Amino acid sequence: MASASTEYISASTNRFNHAAAIGPASSLIAFGSHNFVALWDASDAANKGIYATLPGHEAQVTVVHFLNERLLASADENGVVLLRRKTQDGKWKISSKTQAHTKSISALTSSGDLLVTGASDSLVKVWSIAEHNDLSSSDSLVEVQSIDLKGRYALDIKVTNLPNTSSLIMAIGSTERNIQLWVRGEDQFQKVASLFGHEDWIRTLAFSPSGPQANPSLTLASGSQDGNIRLWLIEEIQNAPPVKAGELTDDVLDAFEASLGDVGDADEGGRQLSLKRYVVGVKTATEGQRRYSVTLDALLVGHEAGVTSLEWRPAQTGSSLPSILSTSTDSSLIIWSPVSRTTGASSADSDSLWIVRQRFGDVGGQRLGGFVGGLWARKGAEALAWGWNGCWRRWRYQEANDRWAEATAIGGHQGPVRGASWSPGGEYLISTGLDQTTRAHGKLVSGERANTWAEIARPQIHGYDVIDVAHLDSLKFVSVSDEKVARVFEAPKGFASLVKAHGILSDIEENTRPLAASLPPLGLSNKAVTGGCDHSSASLPLEGELQATTLWPETEKVFGHGYELIALATSHSGTLLATACKSTSPEHAVIRVHETKTWQLFGTPLAGHALTVTRIAFSPDDRYILTVSRDRTWRVFALEPDAGYRPVSFDKSHARIIWDCAWSPTGSFFATAARDKTVRVWKAESWKNLAVLKLDEAATAVCSTPRVMISMLISYRNAMAIGLENGVVLIYSCREDTLAKWTLELTLDSTLACNSHIFRVLWRPTIDATNPHNRILAICSEDRTLRVVNINLAVG
Repeated sequence: MASASTEYISASTNRFNHAAAIGPASSLIAFGSHNFVALWDASDAANKGIYATLPGHEAQVTVVHFLNERLLASADENGVVLLRRKTQDGKWKISSKTQAHTKSISALTSSGDLLVTGASDSLVKVWSIAEHNDLSSSDSLVEVQSIDLKGRYALDIKVTNLPNTSSLIMAIGSTERNIQLWVRGEDQFQKVASLFGHEDWIRTLAFSPSGPQANPSLTLASGSQDGNIRLWLIEEIQNAPPVKAGELTDDVLDAFEASLGDVGDADEGGRQLSLKRYVVGVKTATEGQRRYSVTLDALLVGHEAGVTSLEWRPAQTGSSLPSILSTSTDSSLIIWSPVSRTTGASSADSDSLWIVRQRFGDVGGQRLGGFVGGLWARKGAEALAWGWNGCWRRWRYQEANDRWAEATAIGGHQGPVRGASWSPGGEYLISTGLDQTTRAHGKLVSGERANTWAEIARPQIHGYDVIDVAHLDSLKFVSVSDEKVARVFEAPKGFASLVKAHGILSDIEENTRPLAASLPPLGLSNKAVTGGCDHSSASLPLEGELQATTLWPETEKVFGHGYELIALATSHSGTLLATACKSTSPEHAVIRVHETKTWQLFGTPLAGHALTVTRIAFSPDDRYILTVSRDRTWRVFALEPDAGYRPVSFDKSHARIIWDCAWSPTGSFFATAARDKTVRVWKAESWKNLAVLKLDEAATAVCSTPRVMISMLISYRNAMAIGLENGVVLIYSCREDTLAKWTLELTLDSTLACNSHIFRVLWRPTIDATNPHNRILAICSEDRTLRVVNINLAVG
């Protein structure tokens, strides 16, 4: 029976500082990417990357949070909260879907059976989780309290137990300069204090983790847009005088604070330092009245811009020394820990000072947007963070030499993935996206990560959205962007060395190539670097290196169109390049064909279409050029020796825009995919319609693969992949002698395929001779992912 499995997923993390979370007792990282949740096992030594995606949301995921190892919560911009439970077979199933708020949810946390959400509708809501033991049952959220922040909205919320009691304390950081403290003794949270000191919005909060024994104190860390981190010490006041019910008023609290003494304010460096003690009280029927003091314990100054996340190092690391990981928009991560004021040695005593133990990231904060959020992984042995571009960076502690070293992580396009191209031999894949980058992905053949996929280069970081790409040979490609010029790139020595070292490509010349490429400030063209040090390396590039040192030199520009380019194709021989631009008139709806040796126009521009040409495809022998357009027609142009191409046929059977077209590998037929929910198959030479595949959704992408031996009883068949507007991919097949009869072999839903409009489906051009049933399919989507799927078409 036909089947499919995921080979590789390239995806970015959303630009929300609560968009990622890690399992309480594992290194499973779940993060929001567009409108789904991606799963990455950070403890995987091979670093296979994202292994699954969880659909269900209809808007961008803003918050992801583990309630426990088997219960995962996520929230989105529409105000929806999803609960997912892990089943016995290891899959995550949606157990609850709640319209929690009317606007985007910005914060979510939990404690026991309580879930707390905050949103831009200025409300903080407390929910009770009805968790069922039966895995087939649905969980439910019941609202138990709603708090109005009066025009402000929560940026972060944290809840934990007060020291030595079962009562809860909730801290709310919002779009104001103070931190609100609420306590819950019985059924409702009551506001007890507002902590002042920060000079801007409170972006992130974190309570110190609970140890194995009762802890007499609790520390709250707060990070602000003002670039500072404040530590607030929460301690129980022993032998505090009892307060009768109803007497806990502001006047009483003010008088009590005054009796404790107000040290006063000091002004240092423009920052308000107050040692004022806040007093909060909580009363329960079983534990009676308790009093707690809240004081500023430390001010951590080290970031040059807003703090985006704070994480305490997990308590189970075996060390009693507390540590905090902070990230900032200044492109730095800092690990903070205390030392003794007198000896300077590491110390967790009350008189200790907090210092910068380790700083990671980029000097000078040159990366746009810096870091959005960070996490501890592998029980505190790794520090991870994701940046504004959605890619992760990871640092691993090496105990043998007591140092931190950066390791490879994962990433992907931060915008819709519009185009892709396999190298002629199928060794690697290049993708383009509306995040203005071009990325190379390959399956490593040798080395420690053999048989895993990775991003191996970022050849183009542009100033315009990159629309499409096509290879000329294994080390040269052409890309088109939202501009009037096509750009040609050739691999530098660094890339050639890398793919050779990892067995991706062999028998390639390295020494005649430029060392690398650089992009001048305010420039759009990558310039070759021929002198200086040779930084070629056989190791996989880290995220910082992908952004800076893996560019490809630009070798040519191809002009001629009057508007922004939208489509391109290269001949299978690599000698011709065809391009088309956006158009609202026949004058500009032409295809220009250039020779790739001289870059001169080959023949005259191919006219005939009335609106934008959406796809161009050369036949396998390069005798024909097939084009489809927004004008609902396809056209075929035939090659005439030394005269270019001339029109030979056209058709307007489709009722809506034709998005894509593809030739069969033998050139005996081609297919067109349109918005009218049909894919039509056409016979070459006679140009007659052979079959019409009627679909449930608009067809947006199509590609045919070399013939497949479906089973020992059925002869060779053609296989065709069809991408739909809703993200589903369909795999059809038919016998070569019966092209009018196509059979649906496999449906890839949103768990294996995508969640949004599919722009391209591309079969790998080569076949594994040891397993002729298997095919590799690349999928590009509006959901910002590039997916590589292994399709097994064996039947019977």
